[in-house]
Amino acid sequence: MSARRALKAVLVDLNGTLHVEDSAIPGAQEALRRLRSAPLTVRFVTNTTKESKRDLLERLTGLGFDIAEQEIFTSLTAARNLLEQQQVRPLLLVDEKALPDFAGIGTDNPNAVVVGLAPEHFHYEMMNRAFRLILEGAPLIAIHKARYFKKKDGLCLGPGPFVAGLEYATDTKATVVGKPEKTFFLEALRGTGCAPEEAVMIGDDCRDDVGGAQQAGMRGILVRTGKYRPADENKINPAPYLTCENFPEAVEHILKQML
Repeated sequence: MSARRALKAVLVDLNGTLHVEDSAIPGAQEALRRLRSAPLTVRFVTNTTKESKRDLLERLTGLGFDIAEQEIFTSLTAARNLLEQQQVRPLLLVDEKALPDFAGIGTDNPNAVVVGLAPEHFHYEMMNRAFRLILEGAPLIAIHKARYFKKKDGLCLGPGPFVAGLEYATDTKATVVGKPEKTFFLEALRGTGCAPEEAVMIGDDCRDDVGGAQQAGMRGILVRTGKYRPADENKINPAPYLTCENFPEAVEHILKQML
């Protein structure tokens, strides 16, 4: 077996790993500063569809994180890229706060269905409209298919169950653009000059963060914060490269054991 290539890049999940809503994970800001002191490229990857990249950046900088907009790669960006490539007009089932990331995309007379996290749209009338469009041949595009996510008051349903319902009713499969898709992780690395074997992913979602990254050729570190539940590390094969209590502990391992 060939030796593992030197680490050059770290991909970091956001909600659940660096913060939960408007509260930072304790010690995460200082840990990020320490990580940046190493000779590593740092990128932030997120499936969030609750807000635009600009709003997300404001939230993070308000929490004291040193992050630049160009360092963030979101599933909204990936979805927009696909819509432009396919030249379709989407029915956008996304939160209103995420709409700025789709500015300029035509939505009149839709011929595609895009599903993100949009609780206000997940009612019978809207889901039935999406159902009928898909039956007429509109492609179903899932920004991601997370089962659930973490809020301060507990776990909440993600868009995955609603995408699965549309798939079941229409006997079709959605095109997924966010994590855990291999293309998402490769796009996040584009421009860094790093191969997947030279990168590690840190996240709280065993399947979408760690499992997806490892299937793309990276190493994955699972953190026991955010949406993590006991024994999550046993749900994927291969198992996570490492499981840590939190982001600061993951950074400590990287700085001491992976450089």
